[in-house]
Amino acid sequence: MTAADQACHELLVRLAGRLPDELHWRLRDWLADGGQAALSATLPRELLRHRVGLTDDERELLAAAVGQWGASRRLLDAVLPAHASDEPAVAFAPGPDGLDQAALSILAVVRGHPGCVELRQAWRSGGRGRPRVVLVLGGERPWVLTGTLQRVLRAHGDRTPCVEVLPPHGEPPSYHRAAIMGSVSLWRSVAALVGT
Repeated sequence: MTAADQACHELLVRLAGRLPDELHWRLRDWLADGGQAALSATLPRELLRHRVGLTDDERELLAAAVGQWGASRRLLDAVLPAHASDEPAVAFAPGPDGLDQAALSILAVVRGHPGCVELRQAWRSGGRGRPRVVLVLGGERPWVLTGTLQRVLRAHGDRTPCVEVLPPHGEPPSYHRAAIMGSVSLWRSVAALVGT
């Protein structure tokens, strides 16, 4: 695990709901597949193109990730500032009861991935479409797990998969708090169940 990969994953987590899904999943796929050159060339430009500002902490993550991979200093400096992340303009709901084939496939991957604590699922409304949002708490090398789960969802017909792999502890960003509150738990590890 490199510090730059971890910083980029954390930044992409914070950008959930702020970048278009079509772009966001692709950036995460590049990170999972070692596409640092593509990320360093694309991410700062897309932040500018979509007028997405970054907080000071997020700017540090951007510099620690794509700055290390050769992104233009001029582009990094041009990214707009933001004071705080806005509350999400979307809502989340648990969706239909039961597990479909995509959820069963995701569950099989998460259960076998080291460090995973819980798997949750929600359906997002308020933007374009009504996409499934998969939330995983915990997991080693979270950017790799994110890429794997995105590919699973794409194999099941989801063109713009929304996968969020979060640390098992700590305060998640507002988008993820809303998603967790509006989601349903599909699985919890035995260790997590014993701790409750």
